Amino acid sequence: MASASFRFLTLAILVIAGTLVCANHGVSAQCQTSIPSLISQCSKYVKASGPEIPPSQGCCDVIKDVDIPCLCKLVTPEVEKLVSMKKVVFVARTCGLTVQPGMKCGSFTVPPA
Repeated sequence: MASASFRFLTLAILVIAGTLVCANHGVSAQCQTSIPSLISQCSKYVKASGPEIPPSQGCCDVIKDVDIPCLCKLVTPEVEKLVSMKKVVFVARTCGLTVQPGMKCGSFTVPPA
């Protein structure tokens, strides 16, 4: 049952990410990220439900090259229903990235570290 729920969440994120990329042609290249890799390695750490979980090394390896401010511009209310922006910041900071306080990611404002 949990496996099916995880697959649904992954599929939903892929559909949303794909829609964003198609609707904003070139944004994926502009943000220099691999949406499928990001989803496959990090989705379980940023899903809206559940506790904060420290990310895996695989997630950190993928996220270290992500242009977070660029991707934050793509966050819609639909994305925020599935992905916790608070957890995104937690994962990024846990992986050693600097996420500037006050930056907007969708409707979420990044708090001080």
